[in-house]
Amino acid sequence: MAVGPGLAPARLQDCKRDWIRGFDSMADQALDGAAPRPLLSLRNVNMTFGGVKALKNVSFEVLPGEVHCLAGENGSGKSTLIKVITGVYKPEAGAVIDYDGQSYSHMSPVTAQASGIQVIWQDLALFPEMTVAENIAFQTVIGRWPRLVNYAEMRRVAINALQRLGVTFDVDLALHHFPIAQRQIVAIARALVGEAKLVFMDEPTASLTQSETDYLLDIVRNLSASGVAVVFVSHRLAEVLEISSRVTVLRDGALVGVYPTKGLTQSRITELMTGKTFDYSVLHRDLSRSPVMLEVKGLSRPGEFDDVSLTVRRGETLGISGLLGAGRTELALTLFGMRKPKSGSVVLDGRPVRFGSNRDAIAAGVAYLSEDRLSLGLIQPQAIADNMVIASLDKILSGGFISSDRKRSLVNRWIRDLGVRIGKQDDAISTLSGGNQQRVAIAKWLATDPKLLILDAPTVGVDVGARAGIFDIVSKLADSGLAIILISDEVPEVYFNADRVLHMAQGRIVGEFTPGATTPQAIEEAVYA
Repeated sequence: MAVGPGLAPARLQDCKRDWIRGFDSMADQALDGAAPRPLLSLRNVNMTFGGVKALKNVSFEVLPGEVHCLAGENGSGKSTLIKVITGVYKPEAGAVIDYDGQSYSHMSPVTAQASGIQVIWQDLALFPEMTVAENIAFQTVIGRWPRLVNYAEMRRVAINALQRLGVTFDVDLALHHFPIAQRQIVAIARALVGEAKLVFMDEPTASLTQSETDYLLDIVRNLSASGVAVVFVSHRLAEVLEISSRVTVLRDGALVGVYPTKGLTQSRITELMTGKTFDYSVLHRDLSRSPVMLEVKGLSRPGEFDDVSLTVRRGETLGISGLLGAGRTELALTLFGMRKPKSGSVVLDGRPVRFGSNRDAIAAGVAYLSEDRLSLGLIQPQAIADNMVIASLDKILSGGFISSDRKRSLVNRWIRDLGVRIGKQDDAISTLSGGNQQRVAIAKWLATDPKLLILDAPTVGVDVGARAGIFDIVSKLADSGLAIILISDEVPEVYFNADRVLHMAQGRIVGEFTPGATTPQAIEEAVYA
């Protein structure tokens, strides 16, 4: 089994103290008029793809040892800017890149890596079947000529890199044995092997629970305290405010501005990113007279959840929150017929049900939006239209064959109703932004005419503007009478978008909250305690 990471308490406190001192030192220098020289400075960066301006005269800088956030909606130019910095794209003439005392008109990927610039993309780009040591140190054995691999040296390099982060792993174990949070740390350790001076982290917490996120943020502080600059890209704005000293905001490829995080709020960052304001009012409605759509009594599955009882009424959105291992997804998969309970009962729309498969659940009117959109929710190489109709093929058949007209009509309806932005229906789903992919995934299930819609972490990897659009869709679906279960480990999501919130811990429902009658902070204290 994998040995979980552990940061020694004394070392953790030292790292936080050094990190705070570093910020205080930079602040003192700024007050004295002697601001530290930027590690990275870009000016006049422009990029055009097919006549579309992806970057418009953008400037950007990062200080040594700074944690800096790069914020913006999907399509704002964040990834393009990172690829310019790392040499993947060559900017248009006139751009100036100053890095670590050297000036460049553009950098190549080889130059960027050799200079200590590393990127940890959202998909991590790791090798699941290789060991931790091999994943961390494989670059040390890559060269122009074939040679024997020194596995002892690879182990030593990997252990040293992990020690710099204050963690302990079994480096001889295959990576697929480790959860996503620990794989993130392996990716960071791999960057340190390249003597990183500047590390870009693209949505590093998108698939992590709150406790895992807190741990990763401590790792980032540790890097910063050791002098490594970190550029943090995240749609979770609470993390942005907690971890970074400054925020650079992009919108539609242009620089909106650079802002100190002190005194900044999530709503203000949202306004800067989108140019819009959003209503964060409480949703709660009194639905006590609405018919019960789902009634679960004493549902148990050994090792996953025990004695779960709950009800969801027609038109109600029931939120479920809790930490990793609480049993939320396992409960959802059981309600969707993909796992069988050991005991308990499920009544759907007044009729007892016991599903033998997810086909039975879909036929009965249950739909499930998976938390893993990329590998389970959608088929990335396939067309947008094919992804949208795959769960409701019976609705587009004519004489036993798929009717192109019926398919086109069904797809057009949901593209229109959910406001999906696409080029052509035949384009691969991978060509869409995260928010539009999620809308397609929701449309796929709405096309089955469900009575109960289970949304498992529906905003993972989705920017703040797209999140608002998704929850607007959820609200309208509930108003139309659809019963909804909303699962999320982000308490504000369930607080502002559910009528009731259940707290699930260690496989049991341990608390119930009514938004408006309590505060988000009270729920967070219960969930994250």
